[in-house]
Amino acid sequence: MDSPPKHILVIDDDEATCDFLREIFEEQGWRVSAALTAEEALAAAQSGGLDLIVSDINLNGRLSGIELLKSFRGLAPTAQVILISGFGTLETAIGAVREGAFDFVSKPFNVREVIATARRALAVADAPPGPAGAEPDLTSRYASSGLVGHSRQMIELYMEIARVAAYRSTVLVCGESGTGKELVARAIHAHSPRAARPFVAVNCGALTETLLEAELFGHAKGSFTGAVADKKGLFEEAEAGTIFLDEIGETSPALQVKLLRALQEGEIRRVGAARAQRTDVRVVAATNRDLEDEVRSGRFREDLYYRLSVITLRVPPLRERLEDIPLLAQHFLRRAGEETGKRVALSDQVLETLRAYDWSGNVRELENTIEHAVLHTRGQVMTEEDLPPRIRAARARAPAAPAAGLFEGLPSLEEIERRYLIHVLEAVGGNRTRAAEVLKIDRRTLYRMADRFKIKLDGE
Repeated sequence: MDSPPKHILVIDDDEATCDFLREIFEEQGWRVSAALTAEEALAAAQSGGLDLIVSDINLNGRLSGIELLKSFRGLAPTAQVILISGFGTLETAIGAVREGAFDFVSKPFNVREVIATARRALAVADAPPGPAGAEPDLTSRYASSGLVGHSRQMIELYMEIARVAAYRSTVLVCGESGTGKELVARAIHAHSPRAARPFVAVNCGALTETLLEAELFGHAKGSFTGAVADKKGLFEEAEAGTIFLDEIGETSPALQVKLLRALQEGEIRRVGAARAQRTDVRVVAATNRDLEDEVRSGRFREDLYYRLSVITLRVPPLRERLEDIPLLAQHFLRRAGEETGKRVALSDQVLETLRAYDWSGNVRELENTIEHAVLHTRGQVMTEEDLPPRIRAARARAPAAPAAGLFEGLPSLEEIERRYLIHVLEAVGGNRTRAAEVLKIDRRTLYRMADRFKIKLDGE
């Protein structure tokens, strides 16, 4: 006998979003109920029989998505919960995971991503329960992470940090220079049970092999000229806490052997010491190199690579999340204002120029750019002339917008909307999902717009 279809409850105060999610879930053969308010959602949960709940995190009413999540744990304890939002922060992701959410996805929706996430959640709901206490208990202690952004890539990174923070496993953070790898390491530490213990960071590429070994593991009295007393290393300084090994790919083969032993055996030996000693330190390493390529070329030990990459997190470069530039710029503007005492606003022209630049130096370059511009701003509004010359030059080199013809003939606003919809559809090759993402609307709204303007939508 066939099992009944999975039952999903969709909660969003936007009826079009509920209709859209209902459509894509029903196409998978699942049964879907919808609620527009927290009260309707609680009533539906009390009726039972739910396998999955998909809820907006920002509902108009007395309860938020996070508060609803707490209620669902009692009303529908076997149902998995996916939270959705048009924006997100690391703290929101931590709160979602702490309260038992399966995942956290952002708007505008990527249809394939939403369906894949729902499938994974339903598979977990079908699995037999694990032992009591198996779920991670994330500490409520956290400091400001310094990570800024609400793009899909950053929300995914927030969720990964939230998931791995509670464990002792080593983490390898990969990303280009200037993307914020140390901020990720600090966020992992700050949201872990080790948050009250030390966080110690070291740049492995800034010291010679001999100095780095003594810095990491310490040295015994008399082990070399000038060693007049025993000295603790950074592993000992970080005891019961976290050590961050930045630029791990710069270490020598000899030092890699010693790091491997520290990770595998949980013990270190001071330079010149006769005996090893136990250590309890969580290791988070970072690199801007392709360590797999380094392993293939023989420059990095394969066994150390696999020991470091138990969990691997990738920090996206700024060019992959341009939608975060206004938020980052405002964040750095506030920081520069606090340091200089100047109150400066960003003009639309500046934001357009910032979006046109390729940001090879990533977030760090953007931070330095904003600091430079604040110092050069004479009035209360930052203009393009206040930006460094290389930033302005990139804007000048940018090709003319292909949509310039949108305004030909002084069209009405409705006609501009029609022309722009056609322009976007042509730019994405008729892909409805991608067009909805570019327009930041759901597919049902896209269908309504196309119907209103008598535009035929091609298949994806």
